[in-house]
Amino acid sequence: MTDNTEAERKPFWQQYGKSVFLWGGIVAGILVLLAFDVPKEIIAILTIVLSLFTKAFAGLGAVVTLIPVVGPLIVKVFALPFFWLVNGLGYIVSVIAIKKGYTKEMVRSRVLTLALLVGILIGYILGHLLPIR
Repeated sequence: MTDNTEAERKPFWQQYGKSVFLWGGIVAGILVLLAFDVPKEIIAILTIVLSLFTKAFAGLGAVVTLIPVVGPLIVKVFALPFFWLVNGLGYIVSVIAIKKGYTKEMVRSRVLTLALLVGILIGYILGHLLPIR
């Protein structure tokens, strides 16, 4: 007898069907908006907002991860810039705070940003060392 989890026994379409259907709808919506000559900036903003609220990016990442060998590498390559973005936003906030004289608040924001990044990193490492079954 094998110790398979419930998620491993589900067929692909039951497990990832919603994500595939959602991305199909997003692509169809983009094509329709392009056909009606809606500005591309508005289409990009709508797509990003809709994808974030519906967790479509997480579903896309899960489907891409299923590709053997290359899939997990692709997801890691696209996840790494998130850390750079958070760090860059911290530097921008720091520069603005220093110019306005909020040095104490600036130090707090940098410490919180660093704590967030270290916490995510520790959680990622522990999640791979101690899988929950």
